Amino acid sequence: MSTISSVRKVRAADIETPVLRENEGDIAVLTLNRPQARNTLSEATLAGLRAELAEISGQTRVRAVIIAAKGPVFSAGHDLKELTAHRADADGGRAYTRELIASCSALMLAILRLPQPVIAAVEGTATAAGCQLVATCDLAVAAATAKFCTPGVHIGLFCSTPMVALSRNVARKHAMEMLLTGDMIDANEACRIGLINRVVEAGIAREQALQLARRIAAKSKAVVKLGKEAFYRQIELSIADAYEYASEVMVQNMMLADAAEGMSAFIDKRAAKWEDG
Repeated sequence: MSTISSVRKVRAADIETPVLRENEGDIAVLTLNRPQARNTLSEATLAGLRAELAEISGQTRVRAVIIAAKGPVFSAGHDLKELTAHRADADGGRAYTRELIASCSALMLAILRLPQPVIAAVEGTATAAGCQLVATCDLAVAAATAKFCTPGVHIGLFCSTPMVALSRNVARKHAMEMLLTGDMIDANEACRIGLINRVVEAGIAREQALQLARRIAAKSKAVVKLGKEAFYRQIELSIADAYEYASEVMVQNMMLADAAEGMSAFIDKRAAKWEDG
């Protein structure tokens, strides 16, 4: 009896935890755990992801992060029931909506600012802010059955915040078509336009993302951190400013112990031994 009760409690706890974390060696796997709610980015889910990323950012043993999801839907975006429930507030829900959207934006910025690369492993559908989450991750691996869209326009709610990540990943006309029509695209089309990196067989997106993460984890952590930060900073600069900034980054990089080790290892035709500093 006590064993059955204990099992039930564990299962109930898993269901109530919106984000689960596993460690696969030096890779952290965060799994959206509200399949019954289509893994919407609820208050609790946003808070859970932000808390996990904040913890991971200071953990030197973690070299890459994967964001996955349970169930047939990667994420359906914001919880509309949660949002509309505040229509009865004195301000019509304005303050609550502003706070929730700010929390979501803070999550997306936390992913970009995280020292470790973040890879989305998408098995199901990713819509609205769920599509935004995929676009925000540094890399994305998706099953052939995965689908993507920014459907807000269908319900009178233009996907303005998903637009920020989407328009920074795909060409303008592709982004505008997705935003203006709200049409669903399949994984192959998402790969063609640059929303995701690769398409894999259904059921193995997580494992393929892990393989990709392990390849990255084998590199110097210090160099990967420097490179990720530089990538997002330079892409917002003018071409001249980008070259000036990137040139300085190259000088800083050259002075790192891992750069000296890497070049020596290449010349000596041996495996590098990173100091990660």
